[in-house]
Amino acid sequence: MSNQQPAVTFEEIRALVRNLPGPDLEAGTAALQRERQLTKPPGSLGRLEEIAQWMATWQGEHPADLRRPRVAVFAGNHGVAARGVSAYPAEVTAQMVANFQNGGAAVNRLCEVADADLRVYELDLENPTADFTQGPAMGEEDCCRTMAYGMMAVEMGVQLLALGEMGIANSTSAAAMCLALFGGEAADWTGRGTGIDDAGLARKIAAVEAGVAANPQAKDDPFETLRCLGGYEFAAIAGAILAARVARVPVLLDGFACTAAAAVLFKADRRALDHCMVAHRSVEPGHTRLMQAIGKEPLLDLGMRLGEGSGAALAINIVKSAVACHAGMATFAEAGVSTQG
Repeated sequence: MSNQQPAVTFEEIRALVRNLPGPDLEAGTAALQRERQLTKPPGSLGRLEEIAQWMATWQGEHPADLRRPRVAVFAGNHGVAARGVSAYPAEVTAQMVANFQNGGAAVNRLCEVADADLRVYELDLENPTADFTQGPAMGEEDCCRTMAYGMMAVEMGVQLLALGEMGIANSTSAAAMCLALFGGEAADWTGRGTGIDDAGLARKIAAVEAGVAANPQAKDDPFETLRCLGGYEFAAIAGAILAARVARVPVLLDGFACTAAAAVLFKADRRALDHCMVAHRSVEPGHTRLMQAIGKEPLLDLGMRLGEGSGAALAINIVKSAVACHAGMATFAEAGVSTQG
């Protein structure tokens, strides 16, 4: 991550959230009208119909186009990893980034199948965030700079942005953020992540409780939640989501950590994630609870918990199918097929 990102403040980010563009109702209406004319019973393609209208609404054009999807994976390290909350050591983050770059990870193969451009962003892996059980994970300047860096993933021409993350201990951060944002008990949000044993799970729950207790301001403001309990990859994802909204690029969110980063924006404005869909339901138990809190239904439910944008990359194929059916099917008039009645 470059240290030369323009200085931004939470106040500027809040102002951006207050002024996000809304849906393109003209494009959405055009999609709805065409859907009614296609050679199939109404509603028979289920959520594919919803996806096609969503794509048109947030791209601001009808029919939607999906020749240039991008998968952006942000990688960051967490100071709380030293508390034994993961089955893997922190150095695995950098090792997995190298694996992405060498083409050896699941996300590489899934991007290949989806014909998606994969970009991997390393976020100062040599300098993890502070241990949030002792105080804030990041300063405001670092958090805002990282959000600005994440915005750069939304380049001209990208038509769908699938977001993912890599970071040992980031499901601990996600659980702590969700506890601060939505309440409940630490155990409600905390799962086994990479496959920790019972003792590891107990350490993880204790770290989540300690993190929220050490950062009371995290309960009062969602951007403070991000700063105090999140990590660099969470901040970058939040920035990418905002930039995508401004640029009219629909977004697919991956699993628990990615959705937790997005939830910061939802708490700032309930409409801030209208251009986002959750790609899949993670096995992490907190993910289902989180999706209920932000009013989202996943596109896929395949028992996945890998992270690295894998579920979002996989879901690109679903979105492509929806767009292709909507744009390419014949209408009743074109096909000479009689309508009901």
